Amino acid sequence: MARYRESLCRQCRSEGVKLFLKGDRCYTDKCASERRGYAPGEHGQMRKKLSDYGVQLREKQKLKKMYGLLESQFRNYFKKSDRQKGVTGSNLLIMLERRLDNIVFRLGFANSRAEARQLVMHSHFRINGKKVNIPSYLVSAGSVIEVSEKSRNMARIKESLETVARRGLPQWLELDKANFRGVLKALPTREDLVMPIQEQLIVELYSK
Repeated sequence: MARYRESLCRQCRSEGVKLFLKGDRCYTDKCASERRGYAPGEHGQMRKKLSDYGVQLREKQKLKKMYGLLESQFRNYFKKSDRQKGVTGSNLLIMLERRLDNIVFRLGFANSRAEARQLVMHSHFRINGKKVNIPSYLVSAGSVIEVSEKSRNMARIKESLETVARRGLPQWLELDKANFRGVLKALPTREDLVMPIQEQLIVELYSK
């Protein structure tokens, strides 16, 4: 599968906003976006004026990079969101937040969404007692997400749980660190999601 293999910090700098692609490092003074708050490359410090289309495209790219999705995947999520009742942009964000790899990251079992995706694919998690190894699996409200018994001694998971307080735990999730278990108490609302995304620009882009 085509995945971005270069420096993750370059993606944040090119978008001009933190995408939190490197997990806990993004919350420290080692963050490249903090130290070099301009786009990468020879002309990175030159201010560019974007067209309306360019602004909409950059907003879509930000969200796509944040969740580590391919263009075809992202477009499918948008189509599903557009068919649902309610506001299309909000539906899109909530659907992305329900992805299992995102839930694993939000609960603190992984240091980044990319790491969470890898852990899920290697069958380290169970939902309501059943093994699930599909990162895009949409978790339902009330579901219990837990680390499998054989994986609870993994250093990566333990170290990530130690830093979850610095990242903060969303109100719509509940974490039992001692038992390596989390619960999706309720589906998040748009007000619960504080990410720097203007989803209406994405809706306008795909509506053309």
